[in-house]
Amino acid sequence: MFRLAAASMAGTAIEFYDFFAYGTAAALVLGRLFFPGTSPLVGTLAAFGTFGVGFIARPLGSMLFGHIGDRLGRRPVLISSLLLTGLATVAVGFVPTYRDIGVAAPMLLLLLRFLQGLGVGGEWGGAVLLTTEHAPAHRRALWASFPQIGPALGFLLANSITLTLSATLTEAQFLSWGWRVPFWAAGVLAALGLLLRSGLTETPDFRELSDGDALATLPLAEVVRDHWRLLLLTAGALSFGYAVFYAVTTWSLAYGTERLGVDRTVMLGCAMAAVAVNGAATPLVALLSDRYGRRPLCLAGCAAVTLWMFPLVGLLQSGRPALMLLGFVVAMLAFGTAFGAIGAYLPELFEARVRCTGSAVGYNLAGILGGAVTPLVATAAARGDGTPWGVAAYLSGVALLSMACFLLLPETRPTPAAPPAAATGPAPA
Repeated sequence: MFRLAAASMAGTAIEFYDFFAYGTAAALVLGRLFFPGTSPLVGTLAAFGTFGVGFIARPLGSMLFGHIGDRLGRRPVLISSLLLTGLATVAVGFVPTYRDIGVAAPMLLLLLRFLQGLGVGGEWGGAVLLTTEHAPAHRRALWASFPQIGPALGFLLANSITLTLSATLTEAQFLSWGWRVPFWAAGVLAALGLLLRSGLTETPDFRELSDGDALATLPLAEVVRDHWRLLLLTAGALSFGYAVFYAVTTWSLAYGTERLGVDRTVMLGCAMAAVAVNGAATPLVALLSDRYGRRPLCLAGCAAVTLWMFPLVGLLQSGRPALMLLGFVVAMLAFGTAFGAIGAYLPELFEARVRCTGSAVGYNLAGILGGAVTPLVATAAARGDGTPWGVAAYLSGVALLSMACFLLLPETRPTPAAPPAAATGPAPA
């Protein structure tokens, strides 16, 4: 079981490394290199626009790879999604800038970001099902937390490379070629990930379905027809997590460096520390979920985010590293309180025959609502002088919406088996 979980975590780490490398580059350099001749604000908005295309592609990827996962098995999804994302990411590192090829440069970025999104849209569903469908019921959330740790590892790896380059290269070197190195490194990581996943076996739940000829003919059509309400609720419920994560790890980098004048390495260091704390706390949250249920943890996370967004923005506005770090860490712990349980929660909401499609599409639709929109909305809301309280209001509003959706979803934690009668004494008269 540990080998399966480790392979699942490594794969999500590599694929989300690819996704986050682009997000960091969008916040720091892409506006200047691919959208010159505009104001810094417009350039940042344009770079975040290409960033958002990846989120728009993710539900399409979840539909494509969800169909593969529900028809052909979970294992093919893990191989093909990793290959697609890795190739697209390496290609980003070779795209000429606007100065070299003009408008074709941002168009190529859009295309490659779209392909990245397709691959990542299939990754999460396959990786989570690999663990949940092998795990014992009473520890399902714990084992499902391993692929949930993967995005944190991917973020730390991508930004560690960027931070090292930023600290050791001159500004001219970083803008010339340094920003490309994290994308080139994705090729090596993808090869390692494919090696790790090559020997994985298919999950018991899918083998049982295929042996019994119970596979869904058109999984997406079945999900939309029979589970549309569940799909919308899961997308709404998870949107707050994307909003908080990308507000901390993407929008804040651009705001801190461009508006507050904070050094790039300081902003990256604060965001990385907060993500590391979140990754370390994920297994603990998963254990609590196995003991007390999925929904209570999710509701607690939403409530914590709602209460913390205004303090977060105030601490960010201070420009002081220690206060920004505090704001980021608490925000990521609030986010993680819910998302540490999601790896088990979403698959348990859908029946096995459409589980890969249903859970992946719900998860990635939330990415459009929370991830694609947040950097754009936050950047626009922070245009004026003074503290951007509008950003805090937006994030709190998304968290309240998610809380309402969680309240409408059922609890799914498996009921513990009753102890044998001999161990409990005689039945009452």
